Amino acid sequence: MGKTYALNEDGENELVLKRKKLGTQLTGRIVIPGNPTYNAARMEYNRRFSKFPRVIVFCRRKQDVINAVKWAREHGVRLRARSGRHSYEGFSAVNGGIIIDVSEMNKIQVNRKNRIARIQTGNPLARVYQKLWNKRLALPAGTAPDVGVAGLTLGGGIGLLTRKYGLTCDNLKQVEMVVASGQQSAKSIVVNKNKHSDLLWASKGGGGGSFGIATSYTFGVQPIQNVSIYSITWKWRDLEKVFPTWQRWAPSVTNRLTSTIEVAAKEVGTILSTGQLLGSAEELRQLIKPLLQAGTPVKVMVRTVSFIEATQFFAESDLNLEPKFKISGAYGYKPLPRAGVQIIRDSLAHAPNKHSTVWCQSLGGAGSAVSRISPTATAYPHRKAETIYELSARWRNENEGQKNIKWVKRFRKALRPFVIGDYVNFPDLQIKNWPRAYYSVNFPRLKRVKRKYDPHNVFRFAQSIPVK
Repeated sequence: MGKTYALNEDGENELVLKRKKLGTQLTGRIVIPGNPTYNAARMEYNRRFSKFPRVIVFCRRKQDVINAVKWAREHGVRLRARSGRHSYEGFSAVNGGIIIDVSEMNKIQVNRKNRIARIQTGNPLARVYQKLWNKRLALPAGTAPDVGVAGLTLGGGIGLLTRKYGLTCDNLKQVEMVVASGQQSAKSIVVNKNKHSDLLWASKGGGGGSFGIATSYTFGVQPIQNVSIYSITWKWRDLEKVFPTWQRWAPSVTNRLTSTIEVAAKEVGTILSTGQLLGSAEELRQLIKPLLQAGTPVKVMVRTVSFIEATQFFAESDLNLEPKFKISGAYGYKPLPRAGVQIIRDSLAHAPNKHSTVWCQSLGGAGSAVSRISPTATAYPHRKAETIYELSARWRNENEGQKNIKWVKRFRKALRPFVIGDYVNFPDLQIKNWPRAYYSVNFPRLKRVKRKYDPHNVFRFAQSIPVK
């Protein structure tokens, strides 16, 4: 095989790999080691990982994705799909293989009359929210502005509209996906309730990157105008009063209100609850009274804002974080008992640094759209959970990594008697029985879908759905 180099339209070295006549040529914006942009192109959001791919293809159209998958198969090169780079365990990066990046595929078409949006999978959430807001529409999704819509949707997708409108994947109507074909080829298929409905089922919570590379989603979207938001801060000493109150209150309040609570490390010494109501500030003040009566709030904010302002408010907590992190997750099917709250206190009293937290969000209860769907109706099984937990440790310097990772592991182990499973979008390589944690009873069916659409296990990584 010969190699020739040419400057592309961006002035970068573009690698053209020539094979015998039947061979596939990579297309799109191609970045290889030695390019000025290679280091920036290979970086993951979680700087704990530093991997060196052989080539990164920034796809600009569906054919670029097809060509990249075919090229990888012809050359026996490992591949990874990438959108927003937010895989917590670095699953969208690879040493010596090819990264197929869809982030430059970011078109959005909105039909307000039919409440349908066709969104290419390279879009980050901030762009999705803005484009939909221009038509006064919304998609229930997450808070981090730079998270890619691709992986978020495939794993489930939770956020501040979840209890009213469901997970992101619950609003997914159609997927265009590039899948492996034959011994060395690839093709694009349309996946909906009429065609490849088993793959649509798997795409609603089965996680990203196991079956193929999604290039476009079609969602049902909701009309939106103003919303009301709140923020309440307490001192750390109120933990035993505030946390149990929030746990009982959050699932019982109207499903138009989705809320969060975050307990910081003792060194920071704060507890923060935030939430969003599809309703007025006056109604929200009434609804949060149980929280205001717990402990002694030191700061309270309630106001009505446009929905796009609300997305920016909730995005702020995801900005300026330490660059390296270890995260694990779990679900609460019932409130933590006193012993569980004590574990939170003890763990955060002995946190490795001030950047350690436990964060929770309400999911179920009170007619929640999440819990109305059967645990087997989609690949996302944790329908009956009332809350989700995210245990996180963050740091900057390389030598701090081990103590932070060990702290998360100990914290999770201590909580295990009181919580269930984990969210596939909070992947954790330390969970031994991850298929059960992420997928519960749906794992055998996910394997059947994998065998059908990817029998040669082309799309694989440390926690991808196995063929066997």
